Amino acid sequence: MRLRILVVIFVLCAGAGTATAQDTPSVSEETPKWTAVIDPLTFALGFAHVQIERTLTPHLSVYLGPHARLFNSLLADEKEDFLGFGLEAGVRYFFSPTAPEGAWIGVRGVAAWLTTDVTGETTTALGGYGSALVGYTWLPTEWLVLSGGAGGQYLHYTIAGLGPKMFFVALHTAAGVAF
Repeated sequence: MRLRILVVIFVLCAGAGTATAQDTPSVSEETPKWTAVIDPLTFALGFAHVQIERTLTPHLSVYLGPHARLFNSLLADEKEDFLGFGLEAGVRYFFSPTAPEGAWIGVRGVAAWLTTDVTGETTTALGGYGSALVGYTWLPTEWLVLSGGAGGQYLHYTIAGLGPKMFFVALHTAAGVAF
């Protein structure tokens, strides 16, 4: 139920920034080259991300940011007592020369150091996941960024029998600022 509410809120917010083809800006010196966003959906799932994105060309951007798994998913009943700290990196190709705004296809990856003491001893492991997604990023104002996407991913975020190890749907949501 909570996931449905989050999806509805995101869709309503994203629809407010929809532009027609005539409104699509061309790349200029005034187009923001940087964005800084958070991903509210992954936060609800227990993963905190901040993505700092830089436009390299009118069609290409890259991003990097810290990643943390500090708490259990707000949407799951299972409690898994472990932490994860690492980095997330991604690359996006924009179909129109309007980066960082417009339709895109991209890949992202997370590498994290996992730790737990559920076995009575401190256990550590490497974990992470990789995703391929398609999506759209809106800049409804000069500074506001809203983004959404979907695709597939492989998760290997496992330690001491806790955490996922599977293929799964990948979803991307983001809200933040452009500068």
